[in-house]
Amino acid sequence: MQVAIHAGVAFSDEGLVMSSLGANRRILADYRTAVLGPRRSRQFVKVVSDSILQGQPDAETPNSLAELVTGNPNLDRVILSSDKFFGPRRTALQHGQIYPFAGKRTAYSESLLDGAQVEVFAGLVNPVVFIPKILASIHEDHSQDILASTDLSCLSWLGMVEDLLDLAPQVQLTLWEHENSPLIWGDIIRAISGLPDEAPLHEEYAFLSSLLTEAGQRHVLDIVRKGDALDRTSRREEMANILDEYARLEQIEEELDMPGWNADIVEAFTDLYEQDLATIRSMQDVRVLQI
Repeated sequence: MQVAIHAGVAFSDEGLVMSSLGANRRILADYRTAVLGPRRSRQFVKVVSDSILQGQPDAETPNSLAELVTGNPNLDRVILSSDKFFGPRRTALQHGQIYPFAGKRTAYSESLLDGAQVEVFAGLVNPVVFIPKILASIHEDHSQDILASTDLSCLSWLGMVEDLLDLAPQVQLTLWEHENSPLIWGDIIRAISGLPDEAPLHEEYAFLSSLLTEAGQRHVLDIVRKGDALDRTSRREEMANILDEYARLEQIEEELDMPGWNADIVEAFTDLYEQDLATIRSMQDVRVLQI
């Protein structure tokens, strides 16, 4: 049994992965793949979290997870999605790291799913966007503790990725830049689903279209109707050009609300993010989906 865990991250897909997977349930069924709904995904994360808090799993914990993900013998792959799999938001910025418990939680989940082939998927978000949103979403006491104890300028995704590779080396890790998601959405959904590159998808360009003016949406439809007239590279270039020309700025621009952060700080965070992404792309044990 393959267990594919879409771990978010927070403020990346905002439920779009589950929406796309739901739109393609029949296609997934043809490949003996099923999607756990939000309730069962939350149950999975709760069982893992409760077990970690207890210090060791009780005898029923592995059975509880097995019932959630391996209950149907006709399935080869089960998908669950939760942006709290790496940890709740109040723990997302601790110990000088982003999601410091991601590696431990992933390794622990794999041990509980003994015999399953576990894969983890996550879209990384520019820390200049991620950090303020995390701080704004948690209780003020937690955010003040983070600000008092953490050098925000040192936070990057590298520590999390290295922990995942070190602590859960048997887990296949697939990452992408959230900022590229509209242009590679089909690749993301196929990767999570374990589908071949040529597998058709319903609403493959719905995310991209949601960011465009009506004129841009018409151009996307024109390209989709051409079908195989354009090869993969040409189609992606056309879609990128459409996004550049017809994007609705209110849909793609992020408003930053972080006291004391000026343009220089934003640029510094973005430069560090790009350096980290370059390092991650060079890691042999990480699959990175790119434009």
